[in-house]
This record gives sequence, C-alpha cells and structure tokens, in this order.
Amino acid sequence: EGFRWSVSKDSARSIWLGLELGAALNSNSQRLKLLQQLFADIALKVDDRARDKILSTNNEGIAPLDEREDGHLCFYEILANHYVKVPQSGRRILELIVQLWSQSFAANIFALLFHRWLFEVPLEGKEVSLRYSSALVQGATNVFWIDIQTNTRYFLPLYHYLLEEVALVPDQLIKISPQAGRNLFCLLSRFMLFYDQDHLLTSFLGHFPAFPNSFLVGGAADYFVIELTDQLQKLKVEPVLLHYLSRNR
Repeated sequence: EGFRWSVSKDSARSIWLGLELGAALNSNSQRLKLLQQLFADIALKVDDRARDKILSTNNEGIAPLDEREDGHLCFYEILANHYVKVPQSGRRILELIVQLWSQSFAANIFALLFHRWLFEVPLEGKEVSLRYSSALVQGATNVFWIDIQTNTRYFLPLYHYLLEEVALVPDQLIKISPQAGRNLFCLLSRFMLFYDQDHLLTSFLGHFPAFPNSFLVGGAADYFVIELTDQLQKLKVEPVLLHYLSRNR
C-alpha cells in the first residue's frame, strides 16, 4: 500500500518522501518498484473533502477550485508549493533524486515536485541549472505521455505552469539553459491541443525562442506544425487522436 496522506502535514510528507527515496537508493532489487510506487503516490488525486479543506485555507500558490478545469487537486501540487515556501525542506529530497538520476521515474518525480522550485527559488551556478532544466523537460515529457496513454489530465497543472508561468514569461525562461528552453517549447507544442490550451497559441508563438537552424526550417509557426505533425504520427490511443483532430480545425 502507498503512503496514507494526511492533510496539512507538508513536513511529514517530505520526511516520508526522503525515506522512500532512501529505500530506493539502497535497494537494487526493489529500486524500480519503489520509485514507480512513489511516483504513483504523489500523482494521486486528493479526495474531495481534503481538497476542499486545503483550498479553503490560505494556500497561496495553489490554484483555487474555480480555476481548475477538472476540479481535481493532486498531491504533487501540494508538495511543489511546499518546496517553494520552505526550500530547505527539499534539499535532502533533491540530493536523493540526483543520486537516482539514471533510474526510471526519477526525472518524473523531480518534474512534479520541483518544477516551481526551479523557477521561484534562487539557484547557485549555471551547472546546477543546466542539470535540473534538462531533467525537468525529460520528466515533463514522460508524465505528459502517461496522460496521453491513459487519456487523463492528471498533469494538466504542470503543463499550465510550464506554459503560462515559464514559456510566456521571458524573465522565467532565461533561468534555464537555451537548449532546455527550446526543448520546452517543442514539448509544449506537442501537447497544447491535448490539454486544450490552444487559446494561448498566438501568444505562445510570439514568445518562441530562436533556433540555430531557423533559416532552414522557418519561424515559430513552422516549428509548431512540425512538432504537432510528429506528435499526431505517434498517437495510438484513438480517443486522444480524435481529440487532437477536433482541436486542429
């Protein structure tokens, strides 16, 4: 069984995360299983009563219920908010994740827990930023594909943040490496129709970063179409493909 979450226990949750990551680090035979279970636990939706209690209190940084397209709140959103408010509480978690970088689900867990921390907490050194920004894009790619494969929207809040609070905010985008920034825009292009965010397409294209080979490929719209076309060719889930096509009119 996964961890039994209790409301308003952010520090306890963080301690538990450290214990689970430590267990994964120390167990070669169970590492993948433990990381997979940990990922599943933090991606869980909070039950409605707990959600209402959390959102009714002063939880600045967590979108209120009336701004949520599906009405759900996931545990990773609570933890991501906690690591911005109390950055030191995430240091041990980060150290453990870094030691597990090469493992499946490590980048996914990092992206869910620390996507806001990466942009809202000052970091020391470009090397650190480069390492984290690459893991962010990789982890986000992985979790968005999980939503595609299951035709769910568990990770819509992560997409929302990366689009509206990073890609469309130049002062935030420069906090990651130029290559990671370009990769992020390509990633967001692929999933924009899936997450129904095409109303922001014009603004998104206006913020598209310059690409080294743009003189061969063309402008922002050309890159968007290339990424979207490639995405459509990879889709295997019929309802998802139909959803893309319904938005692509």
